[in-house]
Amino acid sequence: MVQGFLRTGAEPWQRLGGRLAAMTAELSRRHALAFQPRPTQARGPAVARLLAELKTPFELWQAKRAATAVAVRAAQSHPVMLLPGFGTHPARMKGLRVALTEAGHRVSDWGLGFNFGPSEDRFDRLCERVVAMARKEGQPLVLVGWSLGGLFAREVAHRHPEAVAMVVTMGSPFSGDRRANNAWRAYQAIAGHSVDEPPVGHAFADKPPVPTVALWSPRDGIVSPRSARGRKGERDFAVALRCTHLGFAGHPSVADTVLRLLDAL
Repeated sequence: MVQGFLRTGAEPWQRLGGRLAAMTAELSRRHALAFQPRPTQARGPAVARLLAELKTPFELWQAKRAATAVAVRAAQSHPVMLLPGFGTHPARMKGLRVALTEAGHRVSDWGLGFNFGPSEDRFDRLCERVVAMARKEGQPLVLVGWSLGGLFAREVAHRHPEAVAMVVTMGSPFSGDRRANNAWRAYQAIAGHSVDEPPVGHAFADKPPVPTVALWSPRDGIVSPRSARGRKGERDFAVALRCTHLGFAGHPSVADTVLRLLDAL
């Protein structure tokens, strides 16, 4: 009886020990992912550009202060879905959402909260949401994806082109080496998988079968401008803007460009 009690009392400690061992192994695996060497052919933006991203709040304040506050109503209202960048919440895209809404567009976010990378389940839920909203709106959606959100948008358009009218990527690394940016190590550590082996999507450079516009900036401090601009055949159009990577979420020039694209649709 005593032996049975001792065995029973030891079981919780054994389970705890197993969980700690599994946690330690997982942390070790993610540490290894975070400190993989960068391929010699892959280059992210220079350190000076990366540090310049810290000035984004001040630059956005300056740009909004200088912008001419003229409310222009869209010729036609479109349903638009905004997809946030890696590690960000849809709230970070409030500036763009407000500008599009004030112009008369019906704007929603992706409905999945923070974007900490893809999983099959989360991506399936996103696809279901896009298809359901397109059915509810009675027309396909315009997907506007910031950084990693743009990769999601391109993949959704590949799988459900009937539900997507256009894809607009903003500083999204869909072209070239997947390590040509300054975020891939953080991505691998947090998402828990290599950028070369995502659980969803593999050929991000393949152009979706819908109109596709890549917004990129030569001042981007996180994603290589070449990766965000793409090559001919990987997107329909590429538009250069003068903002930081973080500025894509709310810079007035970005909102103005997206509004022009919607008017031309």
